[in-house]
Amino acid sequence: MAESLLRIAQRAYRSRRPLDTPPAAADHRFLFIGGLHRSGTSLLHRLLRAHPHVSGFADTPAVEDEGQHLQSVFSPAYRHGGPGRFAFDLRSHLTERSALASAESRQRLMREWGAYYDLSKEVLLEKSPPNLVRSRFLQALFPGACFVFVVRHPLAVALATQKWAKTPVLELLLHWHVAHAILFAELACLERFCVVRYEDFVASPQSHLDDICRLAGIEPVAAREAVADHNPGYFALWESDAAEEREAVEAAYPQQGPLEAFGYALSPPYVCSPAQISMPARRKTV
Repeated sequence: MAESLLRIAQRAYRSRRPLDTPPAAADHRFLFIGGLHRSGTSLLHRLLRAHPHVSGFADTPAVEDEGQHLQSVFSPAYRHGGPGRFAFDLRSHLTERSALASAESRQRLMREWGAYYDLSKEVLLEKSPPNLVRSRFLQALFPGACFVFVVRHPLAVALATQKWAKTPVLELLLHWHVAHAILFAELACLERFCVVRYEDFVASPQSHLDDICRLAGIEPVAAREAVADHNPGYFALWESDAAEEREAVEAAYPQQGPLEAFGYALSPPYVCSPAQISMPARRKTV
């Protein structure tokens, strides 16, 4: 799979020539979406991209129109193992301390991404799963940027990702744990963000979409796409698997930390309580 992603990403990067002059980043506000593969980030990207004051990547050669494949500043997820693996690689975690956090990198991104944006729009939207572990880096490049992190039950993410990664469920669950532990550590350093559980979003998409629009400083608009909850199918699949595998996972997987903080469990009812995320008052969760 990594090889096929490499070919797609190479075609995506070569498909459109970067702008000769980088647009001024200060003339726009960036809105970054992050979340593990199969967490619902593509759905949110489509909903926000439809806003009249937002420009997001569309109809590009990149996988799911992800900005990580349309630039040459930092390495995309497939360079770090791809879905279900990238957060294990410490090199995928970028902060403001990275040598890449420079004015040169900002200008290159604006030249490369700017070739795909409608630069008449106020808000520039970018969605890539590794934004989950690179938010501090992106904030350093684009001060004033907003971040939306989509979090989905680890079993649903693992079973959905397994179709691509062919990785044991326990390893995928541990990847979910590592990625969200990194996210938790990053949040205290971010100025403008929200964390949205997939389960809450699909239950009341319009109210969450309104909150995200307000965070980005734009007027809320009606969602233009139907939203459905696909978790029950994955939970049913998990319950039909061998009992030995479920017992091994429940014994080995950390019950504290992100799993507990997001109100999740590895057995019914799976989503047990509201997310309990402690953050400074000046930050925002929805």
